[in-house]
Amino acid sequence: MEQGLPAPANDRGDGSDTGPTRAAVILPYERQPRSIGSQQHEAAPRAAEARLAEAVGLAASIGVTIVHQAIYPLRERRPSTYLGEGQVAAARQAIDDQRVALVVVDAALSPVQQRNLEREWRCKVIDRTGLILEIFGERARTKEGALQVELAHLDYQRTRLVRSWTHLERQRGGFGFLGGPGESQIEIDRRLITDRMVKLKKELDQVRRTRGLHRRQREKVPYPVIALVGYTNAGKSTLFNALTGAGVYAQDQLFATLDPTMRGIRLPSGRRAILSDTVGFISELPTQLVEAFRATLEEVAAADIILHVRDVAHPDTAAQRADVLRVLEEMAEGANAPLDEGWQRRVLEVLNKADLLGGVGAVPGGAADSAVAVSALTGEGLPQLLETLDARLSANMETVRYAIPSADGARLAWLYRHGEVIERADTEKDVQVTVRLSPSDRARFEQPSP
Repeated sequence: MEQGLPAPANDRGDGSDTGPTRAAVILPYERQPRSIGSQQHEAAPRAAEARLAEAVGLAASIGVTIVHQAIYPLRERRPSTYLGEGQVAAARQAIDDQRVALVVVDAALSPVQQRNLEREWRCKVIDRTGLILEIFGERARTKEGALQVELAHLDYQRTRLVRSWTHLERQRGGFGFLGGPGESQIEIDRRLITDRMVKLKKELDQVRRTRGLHRRQREKVPYPVIALVGYTNAGKSTLFNALTGAGVYAQDQLFATLDPTMRGIRLPSGRRAILSDTVGFISELPTQLVEAFRATLEEVAAADIILHVRDVAHPDTAAQRADVLRVLEEMAEGANAPLDEGWQRRVLEVLNKADLLGGVGAVPGGAADSAVAVSALTGEGLPQLLETLDARLSANMETVRYAIPSADGARLAWLYRHGEVIERADTEKDVQVTVRLSPSDRARFEQPSP
C-alpha cells in the first residue's frame, strides 16, 4: 500500500533549497506475535496502518515534510537491503518522482543495509533507531538528558563507521596519541568514539550517584513517590500538569518531554506525595536508549505506585500497553535489575483520553480495581484517581494512638504532615490523637531522640 503526495515545484530538499527536507517513510511490515518476557501476548500484534502513522509522526516531529509513505509486506528479510529487490526498485521510483532527500525506514537496519539503500536510492537513509535518537537529541534539556542521548548516539554511531567516505580509507602514521603506524582513519574515529563513551559513562555514574543521594534524602522526608509511565503521547505530561498545577511542556506529539520532572501533590486525606513524570516508552525502543536512560527509569523502580498511563482511545492501545510492560519486565531481569520482582502489584492503570470516547462512563474496564478512567484534558475522573491513590497508599498503614504533650507542637505537626489523623482530643496536659501511619513513618516517629 503506497501513498504519494504531489511534489511542489522546488528542488529535492537536500540542502539546495530553503524549504524543509522532503522525506519519505517506508514501513517493512512483518506480522508476527510479540511477547512480554517469556510469554506470548496475543493482543500485541500491531496493525500496519497504525505503525506507519506512528512512524510518520516520529519523522514529522524532527521538522521534515513527509511527501511519500508506503507499507511493504515482507516474507523474509534480505541481508543486503532488508527489503526485496522489487520493493527497493519501486521505492526508488517513488523517491525520484517525489524528489525525496531523506528516507526513514521504520525498522532496525544493519550498517551494510543502510549503506546499500543509500546507494540504491541516492539519498540519505536512517532507520527507526537513528530517528528516535535524533528526536531525543533535539528534546533533551537537562545535562543528564544530554549525556544520556550523546552516549546512546555514540554507541549507535560506532557500528555505522563503514567505509562510505574516502577519508575513512586513508591511513596515517603517527606517534603517541596520534595513532600508530598504518592506523586508518576509520580506526581513529572508532577509538575517539570509544574514548568519549568512556568519559560519558563516568559522568553518568556521577549522575546516578547524585540521583541516589537525592532519593535517599527524599526517603528521610519521607513522602511516597508516584511515578508516571506510559507510551509516548499517552498524555502523561498533561495528567502531571492537571494533578500538580505545574507547567510542564505538553503537546500532542511523540516524545514531547524527555527529562524527568517531580512535583508535590496533596491527596484527599491531606497526606502529601511526590509525583514523577518520566520519559515515554515506544515500541522497539532502541537498546542503546534503554541502557542510557537507566538512571531516569530508576525513578520508576523507587516508586511506591507506578501509574501506567494509557491512551485508551488509540486503536493500538492494547499493543502499546504490551510494549510498556515489556520494557518494565526487562528492567526486572538480571542480578542488578532496578525493578523488584513484585513490581506488578504496584501498577495502577490510568485509562486516559476518555473524552475522546464520550466520557469516563464509556470506557470499558474504567472502574476496575486495577484501572481508573480519566480525561486529563477535561479533568473528568481525576478526583476518583486521587482517591484510589490515597486508598492504595493507605492499604498498609497502621492505626496507632499517641498522647502528645501540649507543648510539643512540632511532633503533633509532624503527625499531621506524614499521617492521617482520625481522631483528636485535647486535654490540659496533652493531646490524644489517633493516627494512621505507614510502618516506616511509625518507626521514625517512635524512635527515641538522640
